Amino acid sequence: MIDPIALTQALVRCPSVTPADDGALDVVQTALDGLGFTCWRLPFEQEGHARIDNLFARRGGDGPHLCFAGHTDVVPPGDPADWRFGPFSGQIADDAVWGRGAADMKGAIAAFIAAIGRAGDGLRGSVSLLITGDEEAEAVNGTAKVLAWMCQAGHRPDACVVGEPTNPEALGDAIKIGRRGSLNAWITVTGRQGHTAYPYAADNAANRMVRGLAALVAQPLDAGSAHFEPSNLEIATVDVGNPATNVIPARATATVNIRFNDHHSGDGLIAWLQQTFQKAAGPAEFRFRISAESFLTPPGPLPDLVTDAVTATAGRRPALSTSGGTSDARFIKDVCPVVEYGAVNRTIHQVNEHARCADLAGLTDTYTTIISRFARRWGTA
Repeated sequence: MIDPIALTQALVRCPSVTPADDGALDVVQTALDGLGFTCWRLPFEQEGHARIDNLFARRGGDGPHLCFAGHTDVVPPGDPADWRFGPFSGQIADDAVWGRGAADMKGAIAAFIAAIGRAGDGLRGSVSLLITGDEEAEAVNGTAKVLAWMCQAGHRPDACVVGEPTNPEALGDAIKIGRRGSLNAWITVTGRQGHTAYPYAADNAANRMVRGLAALVAQPLDAGSAHFEPSNLEIATVDVGNPATNVIPARATATVNIRFNDHHSGDGLIAWLQQTFQKAAGPAEFRFRISAESFLTPPGPLPDLVTDAVTATAGRRPALSTSGGTSDARFIKDVCPVVEYGAVNRTIHQVNEHARCADLAGLTDTYTTIISRFARRWGTA
């Protein structure tokens, strides 16, 4: 039997700010070795990106295969002096574990590992864990590459639960059955410098940039869909690098982010953005990055299983949500059905991040129920 609170403390005490691991995966592997798992350490590297260590572990080879996916890397804590306790202390106070990663998402990893032990004889089929150290930053040498290795090595899962913190205020608030896509655009307008008193002798790049951006935000992208909130376009930066008040700038740059639902694709939005901007502002240069496409695991066997387990253990029926940013579920959805359920996200990425001990215990109960019911329910799906 593994104590999820003590295991969360041990993980929080590893200052695993991406791309560092600082022993976090060793803590996970030691716990899984004791539960009879076979573990593979999977380091990946790519030119121009940090080398990342990852872990895949599996127990059992027959029957339906349930995978749990998570990450041990965390975002920087900021100034340690701003924290009530050290950001990597794992201190217990006020019935909570305090420290970076307690909620996002070392606590969920600990809860799932503890749940495997508690499932005992109810653990039928096969259970695995995909744990990456590259989720909070580039996500280049993490989950996507581990999934490719898993499929090639004969470890393709039938379904996956991602332990991202999905609950705004309390356990049972929500499970994620999809996510919106994310598109980043870098826009450059080039004009001709001049004196602000003689605008006819110049081409004001700032004026053109403003017209183009105004066209992009003039109308909503959509009104939402059955499972998604409306898409939104946000201007993140605008810069002309011009300290003078009497000089017309020759160059203006801007960055834009679009979070989009299943009415759109990344490529479709790229075409729309270029056409709309240039119609209003004239020629411009663009660079794009599609971080993720929108996806949905529609109500069915896996969402039903997780919903029923949450309802049985948390005492309330969770909403089926697609809100929030991106997660590594965007890679997993290409391999198998995926649903996200984890801790309370109220303090994630904040100073004094913490996870209530009662919530870690409750999350362990939910994961135990999911594990115990999966082989039987999936076999009849």
